[in-house]
Amino acid sequence: MSARAGTMEALLERFEPVIGLEVHVQLKTESKIFCGCANGYGAPPNTQVCPVCLGFPGVLPVLNQRAVDLAARAALALGCTVHERSIFARKHYFYPDLPKGYQISQYDRPLSTGGRLAFLLDEGTTKAVGITRVHLEEDAGKSTHGPGGTTVDFNRCGVPLIEIVSEPDLRSPREAHLYLTTLKRILQYADVSDCDMEKGSLRCDANVSIRPVGTTALGTKVEIKNMNSFRHVRAALEFEAERQGRALARGERLGQETRLWNPDRGVTLSMRSKEFAHDYRYFPDPDLVPLRPAPAWVAELEAGLPELPQARRLRFVEQYGLPVYDADLLTADRALADYFEEAVRLHPSPKALANWIMSELLRELAGDPAAVTRSPIRPAHLARLVALVDDGTISGKMAKDVFERMARSGEEPDAIVRREGLRQVADEDALRRVVDEVIGANPSAVADYQKGKKQSVAFLVGQVMKATQGKANPALVNRLLVEKLPKV
Repeated sequence: MSARAGTMEALLERFEPVIGLEVHVQLKTESKIFCGCANGYGAPPNTQVCPVCLGFPGVLPVLNQRAVDLAARAALALGCTVHERSIFARKHYFYPDLPKGYQISQYDRPLSTGGRLAFLLDEGTTKAVGITRVHLEEDAGKSTHGPGGTTVDFNRCGVPLIEIVSEPDLRSPREAHLYLTTLKRILQYADVSDCDMEKGSLRCDANVSIRPVGTTALGTKVEIKNMNSFRHVRAALEFEAERQGRALARGERLGQETRLWNPDRGVTLSMRSKEFAHDYRYFPDPDLVPLRPAPAWVAELEAGLPELPQARRLRFVEQYGLPVYDADLLTADRALADYFEEAVRLHPSPKALANWIMSELLRELAGDPAAVTRSPIRPAHLARLVALVDDGTISGKMAKDVFERMARSGEEPDAIVRREGLRQVADEDALRRVVDEVIGANPSAVADYQKGKKQSVAFLVGQVMKATQGKANPALVNRLLVEKLPKV
């Protein structure tokens, strides 16, 4: 156990973390939320801008219907109620990457509220976290700080966002990590965002306080910003819970503040005192009318949602008889789950196919389930490979060799087996002759067997496999040896 883990464990015996997360997610639209500028990543700085997203005087925003569709779709996937009336508001603050001096967001009348997200704590325990709200807003620009000063790229201004605010229901950094992992899965299944944290498509702020175990009053909240990975979120929360716990143990008072996570040093650093809602001077945006989604439109969006990860995981356990661990891993990515189901449809051997996907295929994909769409090994190829093992045409060892060749060439397994002469020898008469030769050539192993050393059979099986260049059916060889040895 690390020193920090030991300290955390001791502190958690006295203090309980209370954690809520605010997740900002860029939506998969072609254009920005209030103008026609492209919503794309990687363009040269300040080339995807116009008077609207730069906040020039006299310009008027026009709401992007696709952004509303995706926001409502995300809200419904999280079990939220999409309200019949919501209002856009101006959130005022001054920062170099916010050219208007305010951000168009939603405040007291958000798009949706009252959802729920459940995630797997372990194979037998599920935890549910309340979703306070999912609302629409625009992104700000991006400031880059360097030795020569700060530069600002306004391409990101006006990119459509949803903000997903959780209830303070999380009680450990590990739970926060599991919550985020599950949330990302749901959003990707619902196809509302690519959730690529390296591109800034998903960003997270965390609110954390601690309180003595057994009490219900909330402690003083600290917000942590500047976290660009789930691993950093977990590490920052661990540090902050420990920092607050130490302070309370010394009898110190904590102040409400915003802190930044420094991943290089592994610490949070004070940035500013925490703002309150009135500091932002919210008021309804006079240029945007209230949003009034039709109930039929909401019902249509809800009916169009795919089977979501939790439901699919449960179905994989029930329908295919998979362990919870296998089902959870296979449904981590929608494309991987689709791949598995297509393979099972072609060859109904779910556990064997799951094993191949979780071991060989994911290793080939460098652990990235989403890369399965680019793999040269298609579901039909893997299904056929497992079928060749199941019917005894090739051994498991041969199958791994065939798999490697499939990964390099994209060929079907039957073509590789024919060309390389990898078909397993299952001719009893032919194998019986090889078994006799091996028994005759290894009298000491036979003598050991007759003395009760049953492991000698494994040695003799290996000799038969060597004599047949690995092409003998191992199960058949083992049976023939067990039948023959007592008679020698």
